Amino acid sequence: MSRIVFLGTGGARILVFKQLLASGGMWMEFGDARFHIDPGPGALVQATKRKLDPTKLDAIILSHCHLDHANDINAMMEAMSQGGTRPRGKVFVPSDALEGDPVVLRYVRGYVKEIVTLQPGGTYEAGGITFRCPLRLRHGVETYGFIFDAPEGSVGYISDTDYFPELADAFRVDHLIINVLRTEPAAPLQHMSVPQAQELIAAIKPRVAILTHFGMTVWRAKPWEIAERMSQETGVRVIAARDGMRYELGEAG
Repeated sequence: MSRIVFLGTGGARILVFKQLLASGGMWMEFGDARFHIDPGPGALVQATKRKLDPTKLDAIILSHCHLDHANDINAMMEAMSQGGTRPRGKVFVPSDALEGDPVVLRYVRGYVKEIVTLQPGGTYEAGGITFRCPLRLRHGVETYGFIFDAPEGSVGYISDTDYFPELADAFRVDHLIINVLRTEPAAPLQHMSVPQAQELIAAIKPRVAILTHFGMTVWRAKPWEIAERMSQETGVRVIAARDGMRYELGEAG
């Protein structure tokens, strides 16, 4: 059965720097295919702590280059390839992860089978699973969300972004994961807030919506209570992820 393991539900500066919540991103398994999404600080530690084997990864996928999403990408690339002794796996990143002041260090690039630059509207494959980037998100750096074609239904991940109406049509999926950093919109910060996430969930009507990547204001407001209110007001099952949570896609019924 396909599953998602949350290796960290913390976002933004204070929660990550203090490690009040972990920040290792997400581990996704679709049948035999294994992906690590957004390996932020502590990703390698969190994966091994949860008894997940990074040497078995098929792909590492980066939504954008901010450190709370990308800090451990080189460590995970080394682990996936056993220190480059067994080059394997694919890495999917925005173009700015490889240019200028690169997030992906040059010496590890030859450790993996292939590095692919993401594009808006692009479709990609790893481990026999197809995923796509429906559009570019609105964040301070080049940022993408993803839709995976899993056996149990489509899985969408909306990474850090400001809200904009086109998101609803772009992410009509069965299982929706949304990064929710703030309790209220706060321009010019380009992050999803609780009211915006609720509006999006109500428009998309997924089978299940999962909130994650919380900032301090959301954490203080108790995200599990926020999710319960959203469930009542949208008619969609909304879950607040927690560190180490394992979500089986079959749970949606």
